[in-house]
Amino acid sequence: MIVDVVAAVIEEDGAFLVTRRLAGTHLAGMWEFPGGKVDAGETHEQALRREIREELDVEIRVGRLRFDVQHTYPERTVALAFYDCTLHGTPRPQLGQEMRWVPRAGLRSLGFPPADEALIDLLAGTTNDVRP
Repeated sequence: MIVDVVAAVIEEDGAFLVTRRLAGTHLAGMWEFPGGKVDAGETHEQALRREIREELDVEIRVGRLRFDVQHTYPERTVALAFYDCTLHGTPRPQLGQEMRWVPRAGLRSLGFPPADEALIDLLAGTTNDVRP
């Protein structure tokens, strides 16, 4: 079974909004672009707006698809879609997760899940290719 996941790429003033996965979750302790699983019957936009409200208590405008990838971990396969998003308000973590604004040059210093590697390459400017 493939798990459908969406994530928000939010950039303001040259920095990207990232959050740290909570203990007890898949890939705990790793940094990620906020988002989550798409529920049955939801569009990607609906799921992303819901997840950001739940995680960060803020509204977003969902823009274009920035990048998508399918990645197989030992315990599951994810189809991950990253969308450019714009905040409408100030994000406030709701689940106890750590949140940071990270400059483009600092993205590689954080531990991201393997599925995010090609996107990090793209955002950090080490590749122009949008597909792995």
